[in-house]
Amino acid sequence: MKMKAEEMYARMNPWRLFFKVAMPGMISMFAMSIYSIFEGIFIGQTLGEGAFAAINIAMPLVMINFSLADLIGVGASAPISIALGKNEHKTANNVFSCSVIMIFIVSVIMGCIMFFAAEPLARLMGADDLLLDTSVRYLRTCALCSPLAAIFFAMDNYLRISGFVKTSMVINIGCNLLTLVLLSFFLLVCNMDVVGSALAVSISMSLCAIIAMIPFVAKKALLKFKKPEFSVPMVKQIAACGSPVFLNNVSGRISSILINISLMTLGAEALGAGGGQTAVAVYAVLMYSSDLCWPLLYGIADSLSPALGYNWGAEKYDRVKKIAKCAYIGTAIIGVVSTSVLFFFPDVIASWFVKAEEVRLLEISTRAIRIFCFAYLFRWIGVVTQSFFSAIGKPLQATVLSVSIAFVFPTLLLGALWSFGLDGIWFNFVGVNILTAAISAVLFLRLRREIRKKEIEQANKKIEI
Repeated sequence: MKMKAEEMYARMNPWRLFFKVAMPGMISMFAMSIYSIFEGIFIGQTLGEGAFAAINIAMPLVMINFSLADLIGVGASAPISIALGKNEHKTANNVFSCSVIMIFIVSVIMGCIMFFAAEPLARLMGADDLLLDTSVRYLRTCALCSPLAAIFFAMDNYLRISGFVKTSMVINIGCNLLTLVLLSFFLLVCNMDVVGSALAVSISMSLCAIIAMIPFVAKKALLKFKKPEFSVPMVKQIAACGSPVFLNNVSGRISSILINISLMTLGAEALGAGGGQTAVAVYAVLMYSSDLCWPLLYGIADSLSPALGYNWGAEKYDRVKKIAKCAYIGTAIIGVVSTSVLFFFPDVIASWFVKAEEVRLLEISTRAIRIFCFAYLFRWIGVVTQSFFSAIGKPLQATVLSVSIAFVFPTLLLGALWSFGLDGIWFNFVGVNILTAAISAVLFLRLRREIRKKEIEQANKKIEI
């Protein structure tokens, strides 16, 4: 498996590599999106608007918990891939072993915080008396399985680095199928509320995290567990490389909290009594609708990151450019198709998550989707560029992009578009991605100049030899 993974990253034709690595990644992420969509359908059709709003209130904190695991998992993936490209396997194995321990410890701490401080945290995120109890029970249920569930995402990265691309895909699909089965059982058979939804996700991710660890424990993977040797430089490198994704996730969750609070205010002003809950529920519908498209973009960018990091470490810059080109073309196609589907079928998509009798929620959701969909004409640029910089060990540029798209631009546009009411909130996502695309283009052009300089230096060294 060691040779298979390294030869694949180093020698395989870039487009063949794209289909071999990115397509399974897309399938894995699409399976996750299918689960998320079905979860939205189950909750919307069986539990209604209130449950939709309560979960949307609680979700930012749940995602912040997973973001800490992502900080370490993604942060470790870049130095691991670069070390493998340099043929430094001992270093790669040490970073891998240390990162798994770090994720477990951090997740235990976060799980305790989420469980014991659930009520004040839910209020901080905008929950009123009507939504508080439901939000708190959802948070506490997620907290119980936090240590194992959080490590699932990191193990997926490590499987792909080790060349277990299809194994990663199968585990992801299996996780989502198991979640759907458990969701159906808990909501339809046991008549549980949002607690059933949280249990279904947590149990599935925990079990699949254990399964994903088997190749590493059995020493059949390129990466292997060893006695960890922690060092300050290693921890700093992991934190630096993982900070773009972490800050993106955390900033995004903070933005979601601000948007939820704004929706409670604007919804009440525009729709009257109960309007705040309706507006937050529309936001939840948008997020579930986004799951049709966003995971496909992320699946491509994330799946190609190990190949980019490996070839950057091996100083094969021409190959880095070709792999990046495949990522940009693939995500651009997904972006155009996503925009088209959301624009032409917003009523159909909204009806998946909203009961037919909830006419007001259905009408506003349809309009919101049709505005929101244009974000995908630009979103792919920022997604690939941020992933590119993270993969090759350039956290500063990736962090600028992540913080801009997740917090700076949404917050600025929230104020700038306030006078447009709820439509301003829906357009916020479009404006954010236009601005991010512009910054991405500037940073990418600078990187191209740096690569060109490195290629010239390589050519001069060959001439001297």
